[in-house]
Amino acid sequence: MNVTTIVTRNVSGRIRGFLASSMLELAPGVYSSPRQSSRVRDQIWSVLSEWFVEEKDASIIMLWADPEMPGGQNIRVLGLPPIDLVEMDGIVLSRTDLPTPREEKDSVFGPCRKP
Repeated sequence: MNVTTIVTRNVSGRIRGFLASSMLELAPGVYSSPRQSSRVRDQIWSVLSEWFVEEKDASIIMLWADPEMPGGQNIRVLGLPPIDLVEMDGIVLSRTDLPTPREEKDSVFGPCRKP
């Protein structure tokens, strides 16, 4: 058992209520559980994945300690941006795919610019 943290953005009251009933809400949209088994974590993720289909412009990120992963933690993501943890030269980095030209045009942040 280890600490599990979930961070949400723009989720419905249904998801917020579910998470608040099973974890401590540290700040709006930030939930934590100090001693959560992998079985409980998987059950919570299963419910979130099922309910997330109805969400609009939302995201959920779950983090927990995992000694077999780079940096000693694992991550699951629903929504945007999808994130992978990779280890390069002993440093753990978060990686996302570059947007396609169409996605870049539609982004609320505008096109990516090179320095």
